[in-house]
Amino acid sequence: MKFKLSSPFKERAASTIFLVSALASILFVALICAFLFANGVPAILKIGFTDFLFGTEWAPTDEPAIYGIFPMILGSLYVTLGALAIGVSVGLLSAIFLARFCSERLHRVLKPAVELLAGIPSVIYGFFGLVIIVPFVRQHLGGSGFSIFTASILLGIMILPTVISVSEAALRAVPNSYYEGSLALGATHERSVFFTVLPAATSGIVAGIILGFGRAIGETMAVILVAGNQVRMPDGIFEGVRTLTANIVLEMGYATDLHREALIATGVVLFSFILTINLLFSILKKRVVK
Repeated sequence: MKFKLSSPFKERAASTIFLVSALASILFVALICAFLFANGVPAILKIGFTDFLFGTEWAPTDEPAIYGIFPMILGSLYVTLGALAIGVSVGLLSAIFLARFCSERLHRVLKPAVELLAGIPSVIYGFFGLVIIVPFVRQHLGGSGFSIFTASILLGIMILPTVISVSEAALRAVPNSYYEGSLALGATHERSVFFTVLPAATSGIVAGIILGFGRAIGETMAVILVAGNQVRMPDGIFEGVRTLTANIVLEMGYATDLHREALIATGVVLFSFILTINLLFSILKKRVVK
């Protein structure tokens, strides 16, 4: 005799599982926040808020030690903005092509290729940048090749799968009646896509940009291999820099006492920066949708 669960019981069980999963996610985020702020904020207070955030020197081994992360804040900002300029422009146009201009036969080839990019480990991207992009920049554009420009190109490539996949899904989710209505009013295929379908998919496209931003600013290994890791104020896009994430990874292995706390405080700044940018993107997204 088989025992069958009643439909209300199944619904209650599913609701409970979903609730527990949601609460677990919130708990993990809360624990991460508690750890970061409990260990990082005291270090910021010891060093001094202004000296830590706006100091231009980072010398943890000197006497006295100096902990200023402003060059790394600028480095992270420049590299991320450069990556977004490359990744969003190329990714959005690629998504439009895949969603509205690409033949089904070609789509079956290009779509798996885009998804394959998402599965490549970041260290492989970094090795590619080290072997291919860095020498190319050095030979044709000058400098050592380890620079903001090189890191921006590499990160722009890395965020392409995220931007393309989310943007294409948003474009395909737009009701076909929007497109057909535009054609009925006399618009061409291109104008219907760019002036009717694309604005209707703005919400999903912004979500893709947010995810791409998170991937770019949080990337570490690839950036370490191509950015130069030089703690200095960036003078140009062909100069080397060190990002916040790279600073944590490079020095956490041997850091102790206040040095270690300062690195955790760097994580607090990075976390707060990402949270602020995401909130700004969310506000922008709501205004655009309205």
